[in-house]
Amino acid sequence: MKNVLRRINTPSRVVVAAFLVVVVVGSTLLSLPVAVEAGQRASWTSALFTATSAVCVTGLAVQDTATHWTLFGELVILALMQIGGFGIMTLASILALVVSGKLGLRARLNAQAETRTLGPGEVRRLIAGVAKVTLAAEALTTAVLAARFFLGYGEPPGRALYQGLFHAVSSFTNAGFALWPDSMMRFVHDPWICLPLVVSVVVGGLGFPVYTALRRGPFHPGRWSLHARVTVGMTAVLLFGGTLAVLLTEWDNPGTFGPLPPGQRIMAALFHSAMTRSGGMNSVDVSQMHENTWLISDVLMFVGAGSASTGGGIKVTTFALLGYVILAELRGEPDVTVGRRRLPEQLQRQALTIALLSVASVVAGTFVLMMLTPFKLDQVLFEVVSAFGTVGLSTGITGDVGTAGHLALTVLMFVGRLGPATLGAALALHVQTRRFRYPEEGPLVG
Repeated sequence: MKNVLRRINTPSRVVVAAFLVVVVVGSTLLSLPVAVEAGQRASWTSALFTATSAVCVTGLAVQDTATHWTLFGELVILALMQIGGFGIMTLASILALVVSGKLGLRARLNAQAETRTLGPGEVRRLIAGVAKVTLAAEALTTAVLAARFFLGYGEPPGRALYQGLFHAVSSFTNAGFALWPDSMMRFVHDPWICLPLVVSVVVGGLGFPVYTALRRGPFHPGRWSLHARVTVGMTAVLLFGGTLAVLLTEWDNPGTFGPLPPGQRIMAALFHSAMTRSGGMNSVDVSQMHENTWLISDVLMFVGAGSASTGGGIKVTTFALLGYVILAELRGEPDVTVGRRRLPEQLQRQALTIALLSVASVVAGTFVLMMLTPFKLDQVLFEVVSAFGTVGLSTGITGDVGTAGHLALTVLMFVGRLGPATLGAALALHVQTRRFRYPEEGPLVG
């Protein structure tokens, strides 16, 4: 019995259990009659799906957030997004520091598994930085959005502040929930709404370890850690590369960019590229996009954001490391090097394991949803990748996949939020030594 408890109490499993508990509590609150508008049904499946989507900072929704949920329901969703964005163990550590000013070893190990820090000694400094960066970024975004809603759209001060806060939290945590049925489509022309949301999503998706590295010299990349350089570099490449690709494929599409002036088309392409990184909001109708744009979005959603960030996906560092492995193999080099640093073989195997298991999860989810729904492969694949990457974009089929489909997507969101991060932490912490080696032999490759 002690062995069983010891295994359950490992840091990675504690993180999973904590998220599961919060999902159950959130589902219970959202299933209460007080959480839904009069005349609406408080379905447990809908509550479970929405709570999982909020805690896993995904943004997929089976019900319109603004019209289905009451203010109480919206506040529950807001709280779940914030908890999911902080991370359960990180939030618990912050509260412990505030109350007692210290962290025990178990708390540091649990937070280490969630935040992907290199050692327990770094946890205290990191979680303090998490709190400062999160509160500062959300406060600044709230102020800009609230001012715009008040001055530009005539919203009452209290309503403007609430809308600003809700979307600031939703964007920084990469949750993707919005208080309008069309997400942010009504603001496609407004840079004072779209651009702050883009910045908030990108900043939230960099990852908290990057902020620590940037403090050493924001404008001196040579002082950054290797992780920070790779994350920032790949984020820029994918953000602007995705913008260009989406701009080329959607430029003349009458259902999306076609009616917009050139400047607004560029802004809409930037907005979509940023949101595929795990942001989840949309300023144009995703269901009207070309199928090749969906494919581009699938790739961006699968890669996702930075490690130990509020975003999902396999993470940009995993994607970049695999690219460096391929490049080294093509060059015939014995070592994989990045920025005059040699990558450990263990790290290469971790990246490969996470990527292949993520591919398997997407394939399995696509197969299941194809069996359960009548939709086309490209629509189903988009939905599955969006759920697994905790993105929240949809081609419009989320509400029509049925109860079994909703449960399948719920599992994908949970696995996508915790799977790659928890697996990465577990692999990093689970290193075994062997006192012997077998004779070398291998099959043909290719």
